Amino acid sequence: MSSKITADHLARTAVVYVRQSTMAQVTGNLESQRRQYDLAETARVKGFAAVTVIDDDLGRSGSGRMQRPGFERLVALVCSGDVGAVYCIEASRLARNGRDWHHLIELCALAGSLVVDPDGAYDPRLVNDRLLLGLKGTMSEYELSLMRQRGLVARDQKAGRGELRFMLPPGFCWSEAGKIEIDPDEHVVETIRLVFAKFRELGSARQVFLWLRQAGLKMPVVLRNVDVQKLVWKAPAYHSVMQILHNPLYAGAYAFGRKGQRTKIEGGRARKTSGVTKPREDWNVLLRDAHSGYISWQEYEDNRNRPVWAAFCCEARSAKMRR
Repeated sequence: MSSKITADHLARTAVVYVRQSTMAQVTGNLESQRRQYDLAETARVKGFAAVTVIDDDLGRSGSGRMQRPGFERLVALVCSGDVGAVYCIEASRLARNGRDWHHLIELCALAGSLVVDPDGAYDPRLVNDRLLLGLKGTMSEYELSLMRQRGLVARDQKAGRGELRFMLPPGFCWSEAGKIEIDPDEHVVETIRLVFAKFRELGSARQVFLWLRQAGLKMPVVLRNVDVQKLVWKAPAYHSVMQILHNPLYAGAYAFGRKGQRTKIEGGRARKTSGVTKPREDWNVLLRDAHSGYISWQEYEDNRNRPVWAAFCCEARSAKMRR
């Protein structure tokens, strides 16, 4: 038994914190999950009076960008003074950001709680142990930033070659060679072409939407999921018409990174809003004439320069606000 784990610690509760960052890890990386749960038995063998497992944060990132009810529960237990030790498989499981990590270490020092991982037991009240815990937290945060940076660079390089696959809008599909192609379903193709034809005729996204409604036609809609893409037919929706009309993929362009995120600080935490439209010059990738389209690039540009385009963009923003 470590000399740092005293009778006072053993008389209190050992808390085992279990976390994996994504649901894909929860379902696919079962060995890591098993190792974390096994810490409960390790704590029992040490002789702790009670062992509590907190696994509320399975599938939640520790980057500090989302709520973690499990971590909040852990902090509350430490503050109660009933926790003798916090068990984790590594520092990154507790937190991937310095704020949460150092906040927890400070509370453990005040409450006299140890932090235990497979490398040993650490008492945050001791200078050397606190230094080691600080380094572990810093390395964990750096590791996450480095992995994210490498991933984004690799993603954008692949997209720059037009090889990055993403969810395609109705009317397109990926070929076996990894190229964007017109959907072989003639019904889908005819409906998409009809939307553009009616826009040329009527000059307004709203008028196209109303015409489709009056004609009793249905539109192809892609249902997005983590693993699959399914196309269904639904009654015309205003936002569906707009998505077709302002998507450059229909003009034969490979466009990636048209949407971004906006970050706000709420309650001391970063809150990100996704799906924010970026100016064209800020798109990650734009490759014209990358595949066969439904309209020419010139027509796409002409549509943007038409007087009705400003009203069209205003309609898009209004519809987004209503949603």
